[in-house]
Amino acid sequence: MKPSLSLPSWKDRSQPQFARVPIAVPWRSIRLLVPHRMRRKLRSTLRSRVSPASSLSSLQTSLSPSDTLRSLQSHRWTLYDFQYLLLMIIGIFSLSVMQSPGPFGKTAISTLLLFSLLIPLTRQFFFPFLPIATWLIFFYACQFVPPEWRFGVWVRVLPALENILYGANISNILSAHQNVLLDVLAWLPYGICHYGAPFVCSIIMFVFGPPGTVPVFAKTFGYISLTAVVIQLAFPCSPPWYENQYGLAPADYSIRGNPAGLARIDQLFGIDLYTSGFHASPVVFGAFPSLHAADSTLAALFMSHVFPSLKPLFIAYTLWMWWATMYLSHHYAVDLVGGGILAAIAFYFAKARFLPRIQPEKTFRWDYDYVEVGNGFTEHGYDMASLDGEFNADSDEWTVGSSSSISSGSMSPVDDHHSWDGETLASNSDLETGRQSSSL
Repeated sequence: MKPSLSLPSWKDRSQPQFARVPIAVPWRSIRLLVPHRMRRKLRSTLRSRVSPASSLSSLQTSLSPSDTLRSLQSHRWTLYDFQYLLLMIIGIFSLSVMQSPGPFGKTAISTLLLFSLLIPLTRQFFFPFLPIATWLIFFYACQFVPPEWRFGVWVRVLPALENILYGANISNILSAHQNVLLDVLAWLPYGICHYGAPFVCSIIMFVFGPPGTVPVFAKTFGYISLTAVVIQLAFPCSPPWYENQYGLAPADYSIRGNPAGLARIDQLFGIDLYTSGFHASPVVFGAFPSLHAADSTLAALFMSHVFPSLKPLFIAYTLWMWWATMYLSHHYAVDLVGGGILAAIAFYFAKARFLPRIQPEKTFRWDYDYVEVGNGFTEHGYDMASLDGEFNADSDEWTVGSSSSISSGSMSPVDDHHSWDGETLASNSDLETGRQSSSL
């Protein structure tokens, strides 16, 4: 008897004959085979609907405070956010001791600052400016600190250190021979460039540096200035002009500031700019550390980072500033070393954790389609292994400084936690408050 063959019915034929087998892409294995930079560039291309550079270099134009409030609600708080608590405490202390302006002026200053942080258009500029604003307010308030709260002025420490370390008072040696040409050469960096260089450097780095460089420079500049003023209050020391005028006699806070060599500039041009300005200085005995040395060193380090080939030029500017401070009898050499060390520590800390890296093939900020942060080798957020992650349109904008990541229409390199969309001038101001640095 032949076995009967039964054909599947029409109902059975309607069913799929083969089951779909899911194919898992071994991203982790591919990650080991494909070079890091190739993975990063490929990921940037695959995840971009428009040019990534359009979002990295864009500026915020929103005027809606609700965008800022939403970004603040979605902000992931970290230990780095304690810096804003510290700034708030210093700001409240400064406003409390200030006798001028009055309550109305103090309220106006506070309201204006809060309003500038609330509007996204202004927040991208004022958010990284917070440390500088706090330093300016604190520096101005120092003149109102009661004498009983102050420490005694150290008159002999810096001259003694000068002789121990260098064998002589270098400031007195450099200022022994004075003439009009040397006065002008010293005035240019000390009395002009010192006040304008931070703005000029910021504009240059904004155009030619990678996105996020200027906010890091602004914060670093603000914090070293704030730190220097705190040291000057806790360790008040007399400058060389005091030794030239009063010798090593004890000093008190009734003595007014002195323009020293800059008085000759007032006489030369027939003005009363530096004489009256230094007489009203809020910190008379702030010789150590030198803010002129710290600021010029910091600017030179940041500019050398953006323009490595011009490093000798920036070193020459720093040495020019250092010479001017001693020639004009405003600082000892040890003050300059202290300011330079302070700036170097702050710069290399910022460079290791927060500062975007330079890509030699890029000329302008608009050429950057991705940004690397810090010194260490990092795979964070740029490799193909992250392609299986889900795109998150709700980025941590309070840190990034942008509130238009959704409206920008760009999906730049992202990771599982936040997007790089809509980076603005204030981008990388916190540089994801340590998330990037945690992977270094």
